[in-house]
Amino acid sequence: MSLFWSTPLDIDIVLEDADERAMVDVKLDKNRREKAPLYLDGESVKGAVTVRPKDGKRLEHTGIKVQFIGTIEMFFDRGTHHEFLSMQTELAAPGDLQHPQTFPFTFKNVEKPYESYSGINVRLR
Repeated sequence: MSLFWSTPLDIDIVLEDADERAMVDVKLDKNRREKAPLYLDGESVKGAVTVRPKDGKRLEHTGIKVQFIGTIEMFFDRGTHHEFLSMQTELAAPGDLQHPQTFPFTFKNVEKPYESYSGINVRLR
């Protein structure tokens, strides 16, 4: 089935100086965890997005952007998310992509009013 629904591109996101930051353990689900870099309130978040079309095929797009989003999810009220932070940067105007391209991005001095949290009734990220 994956033959019919495979994505036409690969996307890699690399955060600048992520290796030098303090890392926190993030629980993804019951048996899976991953490490993530820690960003504090007021710090800038910088990095680069690499978009790579598969098999060298030409890919038409309606624009490429990166978003920085903070949400509160209430598990008892499924489908309802409170967005407390939303920033975006346009990386490329509509056009074609045939070869891998890397786009740098910066979210400068981001005010992060809450810490990440994952509990029984709510998740904040």
